[in-house]
Amino acid sequence: MSEMISESSAETAAQRRVRTTEIGAHVGRRITLQGWLHALRRLGGVSFLILRDGWGTAQVVVEDEASLTPLTAQGAAAESVIQVEGTVVAAPQAPGGLELRQPSITLITPVTEPPPVLIGKREIKAALPTLLDHAVVANRHPARRAVFRLAAGAMAAFREVLGEAGFTEIQSPKLVASATESGANVFAVNYFGRTAYLAQSPQFYKQVMVGVFERVFEVGPVFRAEPHDTIRHINEYVSLDAEFGFIENHFTVMALLRQVIAHILERLAHGYAAELEIAGAAMPAVPARIPHIHFADAQELIWQRHGVDVRGEPDLSPQDERRLGEWAQAEHGSDFLFVTGYPMVKRPFYTHPDPARPAYSNSFDLLFRGTELVTGGQRLHRYADYLDALARAGYPLEPFESYLEAFRYGMPPHGGFAIGLERLLMQLTGAPNVRLTTLFPRDLNRLTP
Repeated sequence: MSEMISESSAETAAQRRVRTTEIGAHVGRRITLQGWLHALRRLGGVSFLILRDGWGTAQVVVEDEASLTPLTAQGAAAESVIQVEGTVVAAPQAPGGLELRQPSITLITPVTEPPPVLIGKREIKAALPTLLDHAVVANRHPARRAVFRLAAGAMAAFREVLGEAGFTEIQSPKLVASATESGANVFAVNYFGRTAYLAQSPQFYKQVMVGVFERVFEVGPVFRAEPHDTIRHINEYVSLDAEFGFIENHFTVMALLRQVIAHILERLAHGYAAELEIAGAAMPAVPARIPHIHFADAQELIWQRHGVDVRGEPDLSPQDERRLGEWAQAEHGSDFLFVTGYPMVKRPFYTHPDPARPAYSNSFDLLFRGTELVTGGQRLHRYADYLDALARAGYPLEPFESYLEAFRYGMPPHGGFAIGLERLLMQLTGAPNVRLTTLFPRDLNRLTP
């Protein structure tokens, strides 16, 4: 009987544990924190220990040097895993206005060598290559971690808004038999003796699934074998894709995208205020109607305002996008701008042409602070149109037969878009390089960690 009482009443440290973000509800009580030794500062007879857990940090005031013996006896350095029991005290001078006093410290996992990247300071001073080489440790820093918690919030909000709009989430294959957009810029892999490719996007599958669910979305990785070495390109990134049927044209898609972007930013503003502050994010306002400009008019605008003749070019350069972003801010007070009607020669074969101007497409890019964030548009939906488009592009039918089968048996007018998650975070936080908003970047030279 006594054993049964003992077992049922036993409470482990993990069960008693309080998160650092919850200590405000326990002022005057003794609590247990568990986490990492983020920093330790000795000032005369008083030491300040900063404990970091998966949510935040807490300051522990150590007035008795003997309390540090569990750490000093084993030479425990930063990033050692510890447990601290102490009394929560309101202290205006402490970070967050709270601290733990009269602590009892337990060493769980000792670390006796300095970490490769010093993360106990407010900012990481390491150069980008060092930061990325040691990302498994560097990502523990509160500012780095905040970026990736924002990423999680953005994905959750994307799922939420589309789920409420009747969309079904799918997961499409990442090993495919043919390239989605062209035969170039794909990673080929050996698939049991034959060639397969890492998917450039879920485009074919999400279109096919419009014929099943009508409205679908996917959150997943995409792979681009593009030999870019720029601050805005990586070779694997997270794409937030949506596709839906019974649209009028690409403006229907743009209206949904505006709703999605607004919802993501609203959720981040209300649920991730601490992370936004730590990451230095400047939150934009999403206009009730995002301004838009046709591609040809955008080129004319650049010529008129900047004296740079880009008329006739098939695409916009990053500098062109920045100029248009500045114009949108000056003219409309908007951090966002739709550029519509890109030339058909620069859009994939499945893109629907503008019926009034067939050389241009019913497509768009959404610029966010002068950088392309989203690509989308209306797709072809008639089987005969696909046969013509593939013939014009010089593509054989065979690799696309299973894809085209969906269109042989009836597809509604449809369209969709794809948001680059890392670019969204880059522009939101003002990061100078997309690698800083990518968990473990893959680029021309990096396959680890």
